[in-house]
Amino acid sequence: MKISRIVVAIALVLPAAELFAQGLGQALDESFASVKPKVIEWRRDIHQNPELSNREFRTAEKVASHLRSLGFDKVETGIAHTGVVGTLKGGQPGPVVALRADMDGLPVREQTGLPFASKAKGEYNGNEVDVMHACGHDTHVAMLMGAAEVLAENRDRIRGTVKFIFQPAEEGPPGNEDGGAEMMIREGVLDGPDAPEAIFGLHAWPVPAGTLNYRAGSFMAAADSLRIVIKGRQTHGSSPWAGVDPISVAAQVMTALQAIPSRQLDSTKGPAVITIGSIHGGVRGNIIPDDVVMDGTIRTFDAGVREQLHAKLKKTVTLIAEAAGATAEVTIGGSTPVTGNDPALLQKMMPSLQWAAGADKVVEHGLITGAEDYSYFQKRIPGLYLMLGINKEGVAAGQAPANHSPFFDSNEDALIVGVRAHVGFVLDYPDAR
Repeated sequence: MKISRIVVAIALVLPAAELFAQGLGQALDESFASVKPKVIEWRRDIHQNPELSNREFRTAEKVASHLRSLGFDKVETGIAHTGVVGTLKGGQPGPVVALRADMDGLPVREQTGLPFASKAKGEYNGNEVDVMHACGHDTHVAMLMGAAEVLAENRDRIRGTVKFIFQPAEEGPPGNEDGGAEMMIREGVLDGPDAPEAIFGLHAWPVPAGTLNYRAGSFMAAADSLRIVIKGRQTHGSSPWAGVDPISVAAQVMTALQAIPSRQLDSTKGPAVITIGSIHGGVRGNIIPDDVVMDGTIRTFDAGVREQLHAKLKKTVTLIAEAAGATAEVTIGGSTPVTGNDPALLQKMMPSLQWAAGADKVVEHGLITGAEDYSYFQKRIPGLYLMLGINKEGVAAGQAPANHSPFFDSNEDALIVGVRAHVGFVLDYPDAR
């Protein structure tokens, strides 16, 4: 492995000396210092004005205007509805790499009390909802905008070309719409003369601020959407024996599903989770309805476990419904693959990560049952995906509000570490090939 050209704290040999001789170390320090307050300002503006999946119009325009102002060689908009892709060609020959940030917010009512808290409204599947950046995508966009500025200011030192991918709908498109990483790929973001050979991404995560958290191989779970429709027979609530109660069946199904991961699957092959997040049935208390709809998610890390879980889930639900005289339709779809880190690339880029955060702040992390459609990029090209710690000062891991919480917030001082990590990947990747 070649020693990173920018790991000043570690590589006290010729590359570091050459680095300072070229003036790049000082230039980078000046760029980072200049961009940090801008990153925080961008983050607050985007946080205050969140937009739901496939509706990121204002965010996309802000990004595109910024990239154009930096003199990017190409800025493409409208990809996968609202996606933005900027291309920056360096001053020296080299490979093409990609950096990715997701842009969408969530249908969550913010309760942080921040002075720039969101009061935005949106429409989700036909309903008016509050909208919040409850998963840190506001920070992802701001950090990548910051990296774009630093790299544009130092483009003569870049060996190769950088594609900046600002992706919509990571949280999943609404209703029957298409969107997200898979759609961007279908529309060609990884193809053509500037096709990237590697990709890098970050996610804000409630662990100690400024840490870069990694895991070789599988890191985040595969995700499948789950819908169960239980059909009974409507009757008066006072005489349930005259019909078939789908609500009672749904309650039994809900309990039984939790025993599948804990009692029917080999837990040594990786964790599995079944969550029902939405149950709808009936219109009033004295009418047993015809049907109940249950929506949820399945998370797994092993292909064999996933296949087993699907089969056992369908059998469990079907037999419970049958025993009560009801019927059940189980639909599993919308699969997102496991997100991970290419082990060889991770090892080669480790000095760059240590330069970005500090050697003691690059931390191995356990499996995460959250999922990411970034995995679709990794199905095509090698990639790294890290968790940037964003806990507020004095808040320990496990005590901070989780992603998707209405209280989720980010330590803004940590964001410059994310900017440095993006820049480090671009500048060091040619040596790590």
